[in-house]
Amino acid sequence: MQSPEYSVALSKMAEIFKLEAVTPEIDLKEHLLHHAEINRPALQLAGFFDFFSSDRLQIIGLVEHKFLENMDDGSRKAALDRVFAYRFPALVLCRGLEPMPEMLDAAKKYGIPILRTPDPTTSFEGEIIRWLKVELAPRVITHGTLVDIYGEGIFLIGESGIGKSETALELVKRGHRFVADDAVEIRKVSNQSLVGSCPEMIRYFIELRGIGIIDVKYMFGFESIKETVNIDLVIQMEAWERNKEYERFGLEDHFTEILGNRVPVHTLPIRPGRNLAVICECAAINHRQRKLGYNAAAELEARSRIGFRN
Repeated sequence: MQSPEYSVALSKMAEIFKLEAVTPEIDLKEHLLHHAEINRPALQLAGFFDFFSSDRLQIIGLVEHKFLENMDDGSRKAALDRVFAYRFPALVLCRGLEPMPEMLDAAKKYGIPILRTPDPTTSFEGEIIRWLKVELAPRVITHGTLVDIYGEGIFLIGESGIGKSETALELVKRGHRFVADDAVEIRKVSNQSLVGSCPEMIRYFIELRGIGIIDVKYMFGFESIKETVNIDLVIQMEAWERNKEYERFGLEDHFTEILGNRVPVHTLPIRPGRNLAVICECAAINHRQRKLGYNAAAELEARSRIGFRN
């Protein structure tokens, strides 16, 4: 996934994945990654540069390293110089492989950092791509409250003062986990997945009208919070309108669109006496059942048809 609008510093990647800087004289903070995909320059080392993704992180594993070892000194130096001349963001050596002198010379010549990890190549590739897809994903910050209910990411939206924060607080008291209030950052990790989190400045804070700001992490403990969660269901909270018809059976699915992804949505009318936390719990469980293939509304309709025939 290409995300030219966003970038991540190599220093952050090195810190998170505990990568060793083989070229410590090159400042990692000055090098940025803009693409979530990676490249293994096997064909390039052999001299084929058509469609070379030189703007991606380059990774060398055992195969590429062995190919270079089998070259004579002159050919190896020329091959590495041709690759490094494209000035890609960085090179990562997997399996703790030793950098060759020609590799170090080319890195210093073109100012390209070399990093090293003891992890197997395929394992590192999978983890780094997953991480980069989140870090570089298209994103939007929108008003709402995000909670984790029984492992389902529930995004509460509605007008200010409708009761989103109070509902989240009650859910935390019932053992669920709080992610964000007021401002939710949503990232499109794939065409199927949206990941929600909270901007760092207001992370784990909830505003309660009449009380003020509370810190969920310190009031209810670290088990009551979560940094990120997939957004599985949107609950639109709105004031009850007497003459408006609301969903009663749930036979028809409704969706909303976020960053081009369709997300199931329920409209929850608010009126005095309704236990919103319990209703949200039921919505989360019902959504999980549907994902697993069970639809209570469809089951009731099927039973009704059988009853009518009998």
